[in-house]
Amino acid sequence: MSEVSDEELEELRRRKLSALQKQMTDEQRSAQMEQRLEQQKDSLLRSILSTEARQRLTNLKMIKPEFTEQLELQLIQLAQQGKLPIPLGDEQLKKILVQLQSRKRQTTIRRK
Repeated sequence: MSEVSDEELEELRRRKLSALQKQMTDEQRSAQMEQRLEQQKDSLLRSILSTEARQRLTNLKMIKPEFTEQLELQLIQLAQQGKLPIPLGDEQLKKILVQLQSRKRQTTIRRK
């Protein structure tokens, strides 16, 4: 079994440290980009939704975060296409939520 020299060990340590530093930098960039996108989305939603509708969306996000994320993106797209009244009020948001809920497939389990 051949022994690894101190220089080779030091080189391996340097490579590992360099790889870890690169990974940390990439993760930081990714987090910053994600934060910027979230801020842009929040800004757009502020301009699209009334205060009450934003509050309803915030409450819904605590219960169903994935659903709310998709809904927010859809609202932004519809507003950009001019298919939503701006600002979208709470009652109008409720109607949209009811429509989405009614589209949801009902699953029933029957026992014999």
